[in-house]
Amino acid sequence: MEKLSYATLEKQGYDGYLLKDAPERVLQFGEGNFLRAFVDYFIDEMNEKAGFDSKAVLCQPIAPGLAPMINSQDGLYTLFLRGRENGQKVNRKRVISCVSRCLNPYEDYQGLLDCAKNPDLRFLVSNTTEAGIVFDPACKKDDAPPASFPGKLTAFLYERWKLGLRGFIILSCELIDHNGGELKRCVDKYIDLWDLEPEFKAWTERENLFCSTLVDRIVTGYPRAEAEGICRELGYQDDILDTGEVFGFWVIEGPQSIKDEFPVEKAGLPIIVVDDHTPYKQRKVRILNGAHTSMVLGAYLAGQDIVRNCMEDEVIHGFMNKTIYDEIIPTLDLPRDELTEFAAAVTERFNNPYIDHALLSISLNSTSKWKARVLPSLEEYVKRQGRLPKCITFSFAAYIAFYHTAQEKGENCLLGRRGQETYEIKDDQWTLDFYYDHRGDDAKSIAHAVVNHQRMWEGRLAALEGFETAVAAALERIEAVGMYGAMRECLA
Repeated sequence: MEKLSYATLEKQGYDGYLLKDAPERVLQFGEGNFLRAFVDYFIDEMNEKAGFDSKAVLCQPIAPGLAPMINSQDGLYTLFLRGRENGQKVNRKRVISCVSRCLNPYEDYQGLLDCAKNPDLRFLVSNTTEAGIVFDPACKKDDAPPASFPGKLTAFLYERWKLGLRGFIILSCELIDHNGGELKRCVDKYIDLWDLEPEFKAWTERENLFCSTLVDRIVTGYPRAEAEGICRELGYQDDILDTGEVFGFWVIEGPQSIKDEFPVEKAGLPIIVVDDHTPYKQRKVRILNGAHTSMVLGAYLAGQDIVRNCMEDEVIHGFMNKTIYDEIIPTLDLPRDELTEFAAAVTERFNNPYIDHALLSISLNSTSKWKARVLPSLEEYVKRQGRLPKCITFSFAAYIAFYHTAQEKGENCLLGRRGQETYEIKDDQWTLDFYYDHRGDDAKSIAHAVVNHQRMWEGRLAALEGFETAVAAALERIEAVGMYGAMRECLA
């Protein structure tokens, strides 16, 4: 088969949307699966539906990357968005044509700097992983390139300033809190470290918008097991196929004027520009991530293995819904209809027929996850309602039960028991050591030890009146009637 290219598609008589030539108006730090299934998909949609007429030039944030494959395919790739929408199974194919090329700054640093000369360039986008937005004082101004992403960005902005051109709208997509603000702080540190001109620092402040954003789409990436068959069906070889779920949502924190240049509303995209993205981050963490964390450990001990099957079980799905609608949503301040609409989408996302999301993979580091994703809902519910939430409290007992089945150590893990099966419990070593040391405790003793563990919960659980007693009682019910039976009792 011929490799995907504009020439290949022309030979096939391809009649879908393509944008072969347009100015490069977006520089994107990151060429991986997520940005190509999320940001580049939205740019492609804006090109077709809102006349955005823009190409994105991609830049590898680290030395090994996809530049050779992307460039060998004229920047083209095929994206499949798959899942459920309005109760229907969906599998949408789109050839993405908004990418012009991909740069490797470790081989051609000048090529990256030359992009600063382009007066059409207006948007900088990044997703360099959670570890990408870091200040590394070892980076030098004359490094070619600086090792850190903020170092590269500072050098690029400096090049732009020297040319006397306007600044950028910078959209940070890394999965850290206040990503745009953190990126700006790193850039400021490099300006000071490198002793750059005060005029440049003033230009950086005045002419550039560092936007924090919230991104939400599960991207499953290159479909390795299916790729050969997919390419046969497409009639061309695509080495950078990408897949993701249908659901997508992007919150950009910044002035409404961004929409004058970034026509998301005109294109009808699930992208909003707001003064403060925090309520949406809170919604995602508490409802989507909180539903995962509060459900999966109990669901695993109740006999399930993947998320999708949990949605087909009346008790487990009912437990999740009761947790979300009765106990999490009442702790949030966005309009009720927005919260319930998001919650309904969660069920469809969890029920995706194309994703086998293993419960054990979600169970990794459940201690810190429960603290970040579920504990805030517990505290806020108690504050607003004056009582303990039944299902969230039970989910904490399920978390303890999941760890407390372990009677022996594995390699960097504990080995738990589900019936006759053994499963791996993975967490920070001090957490594993704690549970191993308490492996012989009865329900009341383990509840007391966990709830009062200062390093785990910083006294926040111990401060909740009646919580330890309720958790111990839930653990006793799990021992008496099994996890599934105890979950069912929560629905009564």
